[in-house]
Amino acid sequence: MTFTQTDKFDRSTIAKIADELRGPFEGMAGLRLKSFMLAEDGVHARNFYVWDDEEKARAFFTQELVDKVTGVYGVPPEVEFLDVVGLVDNSGA
Repeated sequence: MTFTQTDKFDRSTIAKIADELRGPFEGMAGLRLKSFMLAEDGVHARNFYVWDDEEKARAFFTQELVDKVTGVYGVPPEVEFLDVVGLVDNSGA
């Protein structure tokens, strides 16, 4: 999910959004990980999700969710689905 602004996003605003919205994602069935990111250019904020399967991912990204996050970020997101063909996860190490 990518949000693009003509002006730069404020890093502290994105950090606050991440802090306030992390709770519902902790322990969410089917979600392996989620990250809140801000591109170096400051114009793109990205939320990256890794799901157990595509069906769960597509079920999550409803029009209602898109409308909600548009209100949070101030711009509508571009939602893109990718097939994870390999993943290195060192979080348990």
